[in-house]
Amino acid sequence: MKYFKYFAIALLVILVDQAVKLVVHYQMDFGTPGQIKVFGDWFKLHYTTNPGMAFGMQLGSEYGKLILTTFRLVAMFGIGYYLFYIIKKNMHTAYLVCISMILGGAIGNLIDSIFYGAWLNNAPYNAPTPWFHGQVIDMFYIDIWEGYLPEWIPIFGGSYTALWPIFNIADAAIFVGVGIILIFQSRFFNEETKQAEEEDEIQRQFIEEEEKTPSSENPS
Repeated sequence: MKYFKYFAIALLVILVDQAVKLVVHYQMDFGTPGQIKVFGDWFKLHYTTNPGMAFGMQLGSEYGKLILTTFRLVAMFGIGYYLFYIIKKNMHTAYLVCISMILGGAIGNLIDSIFYGAWLNNAPYNAPTPWFHGQVIDMFYIDIWEGYLPEWIPIFGGSYTALWPIFNIADAAIFVGVGIILIFQSRFFNEETKQAEEEDEIQRQFIEEEEKTPSSENPS
């Protein structure tokens, strides 16, 4: 049961993430024409796709997307095993929840990368195959500022830039999970160290008691 509840959190993230993405895909127009203002101009729903990593970055080679998706697949199993391991070690509950959220977010975006190219036909036009080349659907847009950067700015000057990226439920779950871990890491890991020390102390006391107890002799 203790394993189920944390993996259920990951499953919940996946289900909510996928449900929102499919509603956006089937009910919203792509790009600026379909943009919906939620809170003025600073928070909007904006249907877009991300072919690469966070912030739209991509690996440059022809097989960059395939490499990225494969890496995500391996990472998913790694995070899943790590979650199982730390549940077994009875680590801090909040830490377990954070890792569950990160796992759910990772799988949520992995589903897009593996299947959406074929299911939703959103793979790039030059993709060698739609499988493993799907684009991640993003929709939450916090519009702090967008426009063209001055030419004098190195590298990014003259380009059209949004100050805040567009993200999805999976991204948010990963961001919140990592953020909480970074903020409370001393509490999470100090508790683990303290628990390990207590277990070592109990074991040491047990060994000492065993050494003090005289062994019974078998009758001749």
